[in-house]
Amino acid sequence: MLFSSVQLGDMTLANRVVMAPMTRSRAGSDHVPNDLMARYYAQRAGAGLIITEGSPISELGRGYAFTPGIYTQAQIDGWKKVTDAVHQRGGNIFIQLWHVGRVTHPDITGGLQAMAPSAVKGANKPYGPLGDGRYGFLEQQTPRAMSLVDIKQVQQEFVQAARNAIEAGFDGVELHSANTYLFEQFMLRSANQRTDEYGGAQENRLRFLIETVTQVAEAIGAQKVGFRLSPYLVLDDPDVDSEMPQLAIKALKALAHLPLAYVHFSEHVATWRPVPTRFRRQVRAAWPHSVLVAGRHTRESAEDMIESGHADMVAFGEYFIANPDLVYRFHNHIPLNHSDRSTYYGGDRKGLTDYPIVDPDFADLAE
Repeated sequence: MLFSSVQLGDMTLANRVVMAPMTRSRAGSDHVPNDLMARYYAQRAGAGLIITEGSPISELGRGYAFTPGIYTQAQIDGWKKVTDAVHQRGGNIFIQLWHVGRVTHPDITGGLQAMAPSAVKGANKPYGPLGDGRYGFLEQQTPRAMSLVDIKQVQQEFVQAARNAIEAGFDGVELHSANTYLFEQFMLRSANQRTDEYGGAQENRLRFLIETVTQVAEAIGAQKVGFRLSPYLVLDDPDVDSEMPQLAIKALKALAHLPLAYVHFSEHVATWRPVPTRFRRQVRAAWPHSVLVAGRHTRESAEDMIESGHADMVAFGEYFIANPDLVYRFHNHIPLNHSDRSTYYGGDRKGLTDYPIVDPDFADLAE
């Protein structure tokens, strides 16, 4: 079933293999997508769907150096090169919209202090300048608590970023509401100590996510909108928050009435907990739309996820870094290339566009 077509919103995907969003930090200091990135994504257009690396919706939403934004005209024009290149190869592509909340540093945001639901420092590290000419991972600083005005402003930034994405030629957008970034900071009890309508009760801690997804859906069409959750990951929190799976199911129930493209679960990365079958069943009972799952799957485990009904599509991350033609290799049982971790973040074409391609339909893009 992995290689069968599937309907996603108003699109028919050629297969159920999805390229997961992965930060690669190749945009340069101007945060504008470039020709190198266009080639990188075009090489991987054999995926049923590409979800881009996280794209900050504002300067303050940035937590990693050299990540491509989606909030200036130059960035929109840069992304047009990417979407054109992917579409010319018959691919489909969503952009992941990103606000990191507290997971940043003033040296990344141009001196701006991070903001988050509450003035609580986390453990997850942003990627930026180390002060000696090198780049690496930095300690978070204590963020300022967001005012209600801040909350409304960020929601409008997501809406504008979604409109910008459509202008740039994307088939849709994914809201990055996982992996301890801003949306999840509102959800976590340890990160959200508010006493207003965005804090306290579970429904209040979900309000920012539900409102924002709804507003983005109204702006560009619900079928063009997906969102990502990670209720079984522990990345930026001192303790396992036992309420996160409950919040995920409540979020699905609250948004199920909208004809959204999909929900995307980030699993089995960093510090993680196994996802029980009971949760998978609760997801299917609460959510009538497509389910996408990512988390170190093999071809075999991906097939099992789809055949068992736990997912409609499976996203692959690191496999796609080293194997631009992953779908072809999977389908023809061709051995996979191994990735070079030292080239994951920053740099040039090395480790980005220079991996071997054996798929004859994409051989002309090999370097």
